Amino acid sequence: MKTIKSFLSTNQQSWSLLISRLALGIVILPHGMQKALGMFGGYGFEGTLGFFQSMGMPFLLGVLVILAEFVGAIGVILGLGTRFMAFSIFLTLGGAMILGGHLNNGFFMNWFGAQPGEGIEYFIMVLGLALSLILSGSGKWSADNLIYAKLK
Repeated sequence: MKTIKSFLSTNQQSWSLLISRLALGIVILPHGMQKALGMFGGYGFEGTLGFFQSMGMPFLLGVLVILAEFVGAIGVILGLGTRFMAFSIFLTLGGAMILGGHLNNGFFMNWFGAQPGEGIEYFIMVLGLALSLILSGSGKWSADNLIYAKLK
């Protein structure tokens, strides 16, 4: 019980954690919707899994990536299991940055199509937001706060 309480604990008045939570979730959710639902020009669940497997990614890892970006983003927005959901996003995007070849493309995003692919600036922002939530929790107006209050 003590472990669950510490997992859910946060500064319940923190606006900055709320803003970090919403920013991370809102930025990641459309990517998850592409992968899970086929929205915004995405392949959908089966198409994304097929694409991942064609790159040599194991089936289970592909499912976990889709869940991290879709369910994880929703969880972060709601502040439900924030530390776990932010950690799943951190692992997924950290893996994409390192294993996806982005390190070789330099720092900047490929705004003008002048480099072979996207750089790492987006990933650094996402990893920083996720890390702040992993370390500090969900902040103001979160489902974690409601659960924590019930456990007291």
